[in-house]
Amino acid sequence: MANKLTRQFRLPTLVIGPATPMPQQQRIDLLGRLLTEPDRPLRSRVAAAIVLLYAQPVSRIVRLTLDDVLGEGDTTLLRLGEPPSPVPGPVAELLVSWIDQRTNMNTATNRDSRWLFPGRRAGQPMHPETLGALIKALGVPNIPGRVGALHQHVLELPAPVVADALGYHHHTTTRAAAQATATWTRYASGPRARRPSGWAPRTGDS
Repeated sequence: MANKLTRQFRLPTLVIGPATPMPQQQRIDLLGRLLTEPDRPLRSRVAAAIVLLYAQPVSRIVRLTLDDVLGEGDTTLLRLGEPPSPVPGPVAELLVSWIDQRTNMNTATNRDSRWLFPGRRAGQPMHPETLGALIKALGVPNIPGRVGALHQHVLELPAPVVADALGYHHHTTTRAAAQATATWTRYASGPRARRPSGWAPRTGDS
């Protein structure tokens, strides 16, 4: 265009719609596979479970450290926000096993790494694209799985509670609640207002 070799033209505006959430039954089935296929890489299974259970993007998963895995008696908690989220027993077993078997720990400068998913470079976590590819190789679609998990959470709990617990902005979970046809009225009047054991919203959340 600058050299007068072609006429002026306009490119159409790129419109990106909301991601399609994974159906709940498919998400549960995939979680079941992660728990019952021990021949699959443990690292990939743990990361995929965090996506499917807690709606976490891979960019945030790679920033988790051992200090984000907490133990309270027989309960394992994963700190993604406040309060930390309880980890179901079978997934907790995978998580604890992975901590004891983490890869990329052999170099002298990486043996004391606190990253939950250490990278090959000393002192660095895995690259999000690398971990994302490992999750995809398991047959777990990252974005639909994450969006499906988030929608399920906001159907069961008020959006601000989900935002605090999972480390999301309140606007994100409120928008997800609207997309999932979950309203505050439904939370207040229906049986979904019951909070699962282990969730303790901070003072001020309703």
